[in-house]
Amino acid sequence: MSIPCHTRPQPSKRASLARGFTLIEVMIVVAIVAILAAIAIPSYRDYILRGQLVDATQGLSAMRADMERYFQDNRTYQAVGAIVPPCAGAGRQVGTFTVSCPAAPTATTYTLAATGSGVTNGFTFTLNQTGLQDTTAIPAGSNWGTINSGCWLLKRGHTC
Repeated sequence: MSIPCHTRPQPSKRASLARGFTLIEVMIVVAIVAILAAIAIPSYRDYILRGQLVDATQGLSAMRADMERYFQDNRTYQAVGAIVPPCAGAGRQVGTFTVSCPAAPTATTYTLAATGSGVTNGFTFTLNQTGLQDTTAIPAGSNWGTINSGCWLLKRGHTC
């Protein structure tokens, strides 16, 4: 009778029960995932919001170009008979922003405003005929900084 050279030892009953993760290991993984989520989720929300704030700046810039074309044709920003300026009426919807004139334009001046709704509710940006950009409102308690004259506040912590 021959004896095999290599015999595999039989695993003990205890060794076969020791497979898997301990509760401590699982809790450590859960804690790490929670810490990463606490950092990543607010950063991702800010990233998405910053992308939506661009709609306001693009809408204001496009409306400003339309107002300047209107002025070139009519030599005034006011309505001329039945011809009304581009910002008259309810305004234009650009993404989550409504771009309009908060006050009727005069012969030589106008102010455009982009007012947010939905996710961008609380943000208001303005632009006038001289190109002055203002952030006139930000959501309360949002830590986006303070309202500044002379620029559009487009990211958290931005200053003019």
